[in-house]
Amino acid sequence: MTVLNQKPIPLAIVKEYVGESEEKRPIDEYLKKFASLPKDKAEKLVEEVTALNNPKIKDADIAKIVDLLPQDAADLNKIFIELSLSDDEANQLLNIVKKY
Repeated sequence: MTVLNQKPIPLAIVKEYVGESEEKRPIDEYLKKFASLPKDKAEKLVEEVTALNNPKIKDADIAKIVDLLPQDAADLNKIFIELSLSDDEANQLLNIVKKY
């Protein structure tokens, strides 16, 4: 098998690729437990965060935002360990996440 492309995606979207079968049952149980949004809402949240066009926010960060749904600046700081967001940037993200 050759990997042609890698892109971080939220757990809610991973569900669509995994499918359901007996051999994938542990993965399915994990996804049910930790994917906090349905796929359509996860995709919408990804779109809204991407629309900010903030170069600090990478695809991996967006996937973490969707998976963890940070509630405050402290939660965001756990995602953005290597850099810091301004108060305005953090508030923009938190306002988007609060809708979900």
